Amino acid sequence: MTKMSSWNYVATTHNPSSVSHSCVGNFTSPDDRNLILAKGNRLEIHRITGDSISLMMDIPIYGSIQTLQKSYPGDHDSCNLVITTKKHQIIVLQFDAKSQELITRAMKDVSALKGRPPDCREVIPFDDEGHLKDPFSKYLEEPIILDIKFLFGYENPTIAVLYQECLMNDDARYIKTYEIILEDQQFVEGPWSLTAIDNGAHLLIPVPQTLGAVLIIGEFEIAYFDFDAKVLKRLEISQSAFLGYGTTDGSTYHLWDIAGLLSLLIIERENDTATPTNLRLVHLGETSIASSISYLDNNVFFVGSSHGDSQLVMTNLHPDAEGSFLKVLKRYTNLGPMVDFCAVDLEKQGQCQVVTCSGEFKDGFLGVVQKGIGIDEQVYMKLQGIKEMWSLKTSVDESFDTFLVVSFVSETRVYAMNPEGKLQGTEIKGLLSQVQTLSCHSAMYSQLVQVTPNSVRLVSFTSGELRDEWHAPVGSTVNVATANASQVLLATGGGRLVYLDIGDGKLAEKEHADLEDEVSCLDINLIVDDDPKYSQLAAVGTCTEISVRVFSLPKLTLLTTELLGGKITPQSVLLCAFEGISYLLCALEDGHLFNFQLDTRTGKLKDGEKVSLGTGPITLRAFSSKSATQVFAASDTPTVISSSNEKLLYSNVNFTEVSHMCPFRSADFPNSFAFASDDEVTIGTIDDIQKVQVRTISLEQQPLCICHQKQTGTLGICSVEKHGKSESHFVRLVADKTFDILSTHPLEASEQGCSILSCSFTGDENFYYCVGTKYGDPDEAFPTKGRILVYLVKDMKLNLIYEKKTEGAVHSLHAFHGKLLAAIKISIQLQEWILPDLILEAECRYDGGARLPCVQTRGDFIFFGGEGPSVCLLKYKHEEGVIVGQGSEWELNPNSTSATEILDGDIYLGAENRFNLFTLKKVDEGRGFSKLEVVGEYHLGELVSRFRHGSLVMRQPDSEIPTVIFGTVGGMIGVIASLPEEQYILMEKFQSTLRKVIKGVGGLSHELWRSFDNNHRTAQARNFLDGDLIESFLNLSRDKMDEISTCMDVPVAELRKKVEELTRLH
Repeated sequence: MTKMSSWNYVATTHNPSSVSHSCVGNFTSPDDRNLILAKGNRLEIHRITGDSISLMMDIPIYGSIQTLQKSYPGDHDSCNLVITTKKHQIIVLQFDAKSQELITRAMKDVSALKGRPPDCREVIPFDDEGHLKDPFSKYLEEPIILDIKFLFGYENPTIAVLYQECLMNDDARYIKTYEIILEDQQFVEGPWSLTAIDNGAHLLIPVPQTLGAVLIIGEFEIAYFDFDAKVLKRLEISQSAFLGYGTTDGSTYHLWDIAGLLSLLIIERENDTATPTNLRLVHLGETSIASSISYLDNNVFFVGSSHGDSQLVMTNLHPDAEGSFLKVLKRYTNLGPMVDFCAVDLEKQGQCQVVTCSGEFKDGFLGVVQKGIGIDEQVYMKLQGIKEMWSLKTSVDESFDTFLVVSFVSETRVYAMNPEGKLQGTEIKGLLSQVQTLSCHSAMYSQLVQVTPNSVRLVSFTSGELRDEWHAPVGSTVNVATANASQVLLATGGGRLVYLDIGDGKLAEKEHADLEDEVSCLDINLIVDDDPKYSQLAAVGTCTEISVRVFSLPKLTLLTTELLGGKITPQSVLLCAFEGISYLLCALEDGHLFNFQLDTRTGKLKDGEKVSLGTGPITLRAFSSKSATQVFAASDTPTVISSSNEKLLYSNVNFTEVSHMCPFRSADFPNSFAFASDDEVTIGTIDDIQKVQVRTISLEQQPLCICHQKQTGTLGICSVEKHGKSESHFVRLVADKTFDILSTHPLEASEQGCSILSCSFTGDENFYYCVGTKYGDPDEAFPTKGRILVYLVKDMKLNLIYEKKTEGAVHSLHAFHGKLLAAIKISIQLQEWILPDLILEAECRYDGGARLPCVQTRGDFIFFGGEGPSVCLLKYKHEEGVIVGQGSEWELNPNSTSATEILDGDIYLGAENRFNLFTLKKVDEGRGFSKLEVVGEYHLGELVSRFRHGSLVMRQPDSEIPTVIFGTVGGMIGVIASLPEEQYILMEKFQSTLRKVIKGVGGLSHELWRSFDNNHRTAQARNFLDGDLIESFLNLSRDKMDEISTCMDVPVAELRKKVEELTRLH
């Protein structure tokens, strides 16, 4: 693998999943009710049908969505969407039902207003048709504004402003109204103001159908105020902190709090008039912690969450046994807020699964994210001890399989699908059931062939009679066998190969050959170049020689012998063809696979490659998907082998373990397969493409940081559990495969876990978990004490063997030259592990001047960033035992760094809290000094919480492009791949061409979207490519592809090939 470079390719593997905004309206047509969701820079349009929703469109926006509102222009029956972005752009979108396309009604860039003082408010008028007019700003004199809402019913736009005079929590709150005179671009004093309101008031809800009415949500009181009717109604409530609301019909409102408790506020009116008689609050139950709530219909509403999973929820008329009126109909997984993750390569194949720390408070969970091909399970049945299985048709010309033959050590069973769509035991006349079957296949002339240890049987499917039988020589048995519709190849003890032809009622032994070695596996699968009924070649794996041989049929002439080396026996061989190229695949008992290109005329093998697909035996079976040949490698890590652009691809299957697989296409399940594991058979379909598979492990508390210890097969996690206003913190040990909690160690009162590391120390063969903590209030800026805790895993339990007090929070821990590097408060400290005392002693330190949570190491270098305007590079000098600055501090910007990583010895990667990425290069200045020079800048639009080296896909044998995985607070997972300079230059030109052809939704500019912007400086993106834009080429129409091809002067096929290669990076 080559070194990482400063020419980087950024691509999304898992889209942002946190829902920030939602609304319901008739968007796609007057007859459609739609749920519209905002997730980062993506807009999702769903159709509402009864008590369910279905995704219609998932639309990328060239901007992070800041607000989302619906608007019905004029007398239109369909609504527009009004969206603002974090880069101060506003767009108005309409859907054209005829063309099924989004139309931009208006777009306005108001970024020129963003430099105004914070007490200035921007006003952006638009007319009844949705056209935007010139914006303007106005100063508001209120010191601390808590909420602003437009009120209903007034001729001129009128706003209510909730504010307080100072930051004291108990300071009085006030409401003032302003009328906006658009012609003069002026704010004038509004119709009313209020002073006597709850000191905890923080939220305003304008009430429709009533002139100027508003609900005021406080900490101890909810008030309804109607200035026109001179009505003020108050409802005392127990202390609560409602965060937001969702409207149903103008008289009822869903209110939610930080604990996920949902209440229904009801305005009771007299005789259906506008005048309220009473306010009533009904506690409904518990949902995910909401960020938005949208009422759909029939007591069903959507809970959008950026704190945990989103939910579709129904309100029942009567409470359940636990007093809840709520029933969750469906959950929608959200990986946000993702505060940490680790990349775990359990199978040591170069493909990682990502384990995330996701969710907040009670909605906390571990997310397990894996890229692979999914299996959609349709039917399963418990069966133990399966040795092999095959599907049979009553005739080779039939479209569907009728029977599933399953072989065990001493018997054979037959199954078929019953009318209820379940597997049911049956029998085939003439098929022996009291013996193990070594091979079974549908044969020509409506026959089947069954190979047992003693014979080969040819049976009529029509009558069930035994039409012919070949017997093994006296004193020997059949060890392995393979068959197709017209041929049988078997091996008996002593290395004898026997070849049989299948005729109408006749088995004819055509040839035999004696080898000097025992045979372990055979195959005579038909290849594209062969006669459609007869294989011309046979593949044979041998035990002692550890080789694979190719023979010609029917003469069993040896054509090629390929020595595999080592001592591991071939387990399975397969002849197959991908994209017109013939291959021989040979799988070993230890999980390795050889692939060779095969010359079908000469039998010669070439271009052999060896890859690891797991750790256990592999069996190979070819199948067809969309008219293309693929191979299923059944093992402890099931894999699908395919080809693209004449390159073999290996895709993990998200199935725990498969020992055998065969196609089983029944009338009920026409595209299905049978999968056997240790204790069950599953009938299911295989996805056509690799997908991101996500599963969640609920903790009912919030995970804060995580690491993996492969030596013990465990994960270490720091977590927090909320109890009202109090917290309890823990260190937990979790199994890395089952995710069972194995051990829990509570931290001390007011102590919180900040960092966790798995490491070993010089001279000590043990591997330890090291945990960094802090004491004090969670919001305390600079805690003055903490601890470093060292745990040893014994009998799958956490054992605390050492603790060391520190003078501040331990933000970060790293293994460093057999020692422990700790970022404590504002310093970098190196701790040495002293044997045999098993204690940590400080060796040296470097003071950084700000909190340093983002630290990475490589070799002797330490790269850090933190809550300050700079990043810095340090070097550890072994001989002197000191850490020194490299004169390399770079004044990044006024924003804090959120994550860092070292790409190689000279290139450094960072993310900051204005959603930008940057790369730095170490430049030597002589005399042992160097500086960091900015070489790359890019606006990601998401806050990165962690970088980790690793790959989400199985690395191809010839892959030379390294990748870094990143996770964001919004639930996005992506990769940054370092490209060779020549490839980067070509793709940069390709990206520029795509920008001209693919127009952004709402007229938003891709170039502006990806421009570095830290609120103080804006610069065009450089040395970063947008993989999402580049890969969208594959979804374009042929006309668009041709247009881009012409501009690039590169054929479409070549462009497709280059883009597909990039997609395989993630």
